[in-house]
Amino acid sequence: MKRQILSLFFVGFLFLGCKVQNTNNVTELPHAFSNAVDYSSSGNWAVLPENYPDNLKEYAVENPQDSIDVFYVYPTLIVSDKDKRWNVPLNDSVQINKVRNIAVRFQGSAWGSSGSLYVPYYRQAHIRSYSNLENGGTTALLMAYSDVKAAFEYYLKHYNHGRGIILAGHSQGSTHISYLLKDFFDGKPLQNQLVAAYIPGVGLDKNQFKTIPLMETPDQTGGFVTWNTFKKKFDQKNYKWYKGKVVINPVTWDTTAMAPRALHKGFLYSNGKMYANSFDTHTDNGVIWISTPHFPYRYLTVAMRNYHSGDVNLFWEDIRENSLLRVKTFRANKKKSIHAEEARMN
Repeated sequence: MKRQILSLFFVGFLFLGCKVQNTNNVTELPHAFSNAVDYSSSGNWAVLPENYPDNLKEYAVENPQDSIDVFYVYPTLIVSDKDKRWNVPLNDSVQINKVRNIAVRFQGSAWGSSGSLYVPYYRQAHIRSYSNLENGGTTALLMAYSDVKAAFEYYLKHYNHGRGIILAGHSQGSTHISYLLKDFFDGKPLQNQLVAAYIPGVGLDKNQFKTIPLMETPDQTGGFVTWNTFKKKFDQKNYKWYKGKVVINPVTWDTTAMAPRALHKGFLYSNGKMYANSFDTHTDNGVIWISTPHFPYRYLTVAMRNYHSGDVNLFWEDIRENSLLRVKTFRANKKKSIHAEEARMN
């Protein structure tokens, strides 16, 4: 993990308010990993195809029995300075509400029309973990990943049935997705089922994985895309860790340096409305800059410089359309492969 990976979550400009805190006086470390989560229980999943929340049903794939699967891992939602816990229990009602009504509603929904959605609850690490790796943070993050990994293993064994897979996350969710890619896909047979991995909100190198490439065209499959969003002309001195990291433009889905506002498909705001043609995009040295969004509440963003928490919902419609394109390409390639194999056998 990278010490500088900060897990801030601020979907739809809801002003949840987060900051990293110094935790020299924090002593409540996570309990042992031995009490594993039982993912055979549907109650330990925020979303399963047969149990969609009402606020997600409008985005659901039309024919789930024929669909791709989407495994989504939500970003950091435990962020309060007053919360001394390193990991949040699965039965925490506040966290459950945030997962279902914020993360899934404004992020996971972007992939909802591309496949059957699977979203496990996990004992998420507090935001302080990233800045206190040697003082409990690493242990907390490893506990969180142990849950995500166990959920994915259960999903593969009982739910997947050989279908194509989209991996999607943000921030801490992208951290865990990155480890799933290394543990299950990178140079392994399961890579043949990888449609795409969308992992914004973290700093990744182009050669982060041995055999999983950065996807540099809109219809490419079998790789990953990543980006980090900032306001145009942000103070680069405060965000040096992005320097040299890879970034894709989530409007053009290639390495185009600039894209005009007219190409932006739309971001999903907290009022449930979509706002298209909202901002210009400009990739530079590991980040993507955007101009101040054009929408009725733009005055709320004047003081903001870091749009990290909007990495997904700012590009919600762009993600939805691109995900559908990659699914279409993946299926077409599978058909070609099957026909080629049949011809070879005959």
